Amino acid sequence: MAPFMNYFGLGAAPASPEPKEDPKQSPIRALPAAWFTSQQMYELERRAIFSKRWLFLTHRNRLQEAGDYLRYTIAGFDIIVIRDRSNNINAFHNVCRHRAYPVVEKKCGKVSILACRYHGWSYGLNGKLAKAPQYQELDGFDKSQNGLFSIHVHVDINGFIWINLDAQKEKPEVPWEADFDTVDKQERFEDFNFDDYVLDHTYELDGGYNWKIACDNFNECYHCPTTHPDVPAFLNVDSADVEVKDGHMQHDHASNPEQRRQGLNVNSTYYFPNVSMSVSPHFLMIQKFLPDSATKSTLHYEVYRNKNSSDEEFKLISEMYARVMAEDKILCDRAQKNLNAGVFVNGEMHPKCEKGPLYMQSKVRDAVTDHYRREKAAGAEIWPARQKLPGNALVSQEDIDMCNGLDCTAPQQEGLVW
Repeated sequence: MAPFMNYFGLGAAPASPEPKEDPKQSPIRALPAAWFTSQQMYELERRAIFSKRWLFLTHRNRLQEAGDYLRYTIAGFDIIVIRDRSNNINAFHNVCRHRAYPVVEKKCGKVSILACRYHGWSYGLNGKLAKAPQYQELDGFDKSQNGLFSIHVHVDINGFIWINLDAQKEKPEVPWEADFDTVDKQERFEDFNFDDYVLDHTYELDGGYNWKIACDNFNECYHCPTTHPDVPAFLNVDSADVEVKDGHMQHDHASNPEQRRQGLNVNSTYYFPNVSMSVSPHFLMIQKFLPDSATKSTLHYEVYRNKNSSDEEFKLISEMYARVMAEDKILCDRAQKNLNAGVFVNGEMHPKCEKGPLYMQSKVRDAVTDHYRREKAAGAEIWPARQKLPGNALVSQEDIDMCNGLDCTAPQQEGLVW
């Protein structure tokens, strides 16, 4: 148990990833390798971060009509976002309330009703239970208590959709404004009408690495001169910097006149924990690092084009970005392979050139440390996204308590002994 305790300063003192006040003072130790290889740490991140923080998802332009839906899997959570007949955008766990079968099986599409193929339960686009065959004959069955598990949704002023899985309260414990207040009102966004950007294509890459490696890689350009020949065309490497605030980082690259003339002036923002959005006059890309396990991720890309741009203008920047993304994947794959070997613990990071990764790591450390201390005080795992049983489900609660007493969850909790 000691190594896991050491992660949180409860044993030997851990290396601090937080940037110092004077960025010229000294190098800073990064998070240790175990934070990128431990399955226990990954499960804790699922509870501490992905179950309770606001997650940047997509743009409302992808949901034009009632019944249009998108499906994502984020850290093991199967999620649907859908537009209903009242023009509201809703999000639900893709879990039938009857026997936990998915209610949609494609990644995107259009439906008139959300129907589970297992036993025929069906739901309206607002998540309310519409039909449960033969259950109408049962006394005490309450349709209103058997709708889909809802997820909090926020649509910002630019039309981007955010979700929060915290199901324990009417409002999420972490307000959207706590991490992202005014992030949608950046001065540099005034030149863009986000409704002019329409989806051109999506694609995915399989990442054999921890999601945080991908985040670290995106948030610094220290490696750009040696690995990305395309980057100088749309990014001024010498002036690359990030402005950190709350739960986001605004990347600043001081575009030159030629880059602006070609529409290659890219404005990137990173949204904690795992998403970036980059926009230029002709191109917009949402990049999601979707955790699958401690050492595997799915890299999901939504690539939009300005409807007023020519094919040539769009492809110039789109194809550059695709090459850079493929190069980054190779870097991250090879870094994870060495972390898995067990030799490397951590390295010293540059407080200015790698300010972005250091800030990202400090946000992760703060979130998981706070949640870990809460679980330690409670003597049990705390899952904000988990279903809340109604007060009359007493037998179910007794079954859960008995299983906990028998250590049914031991494979997941090994090393998490309070």
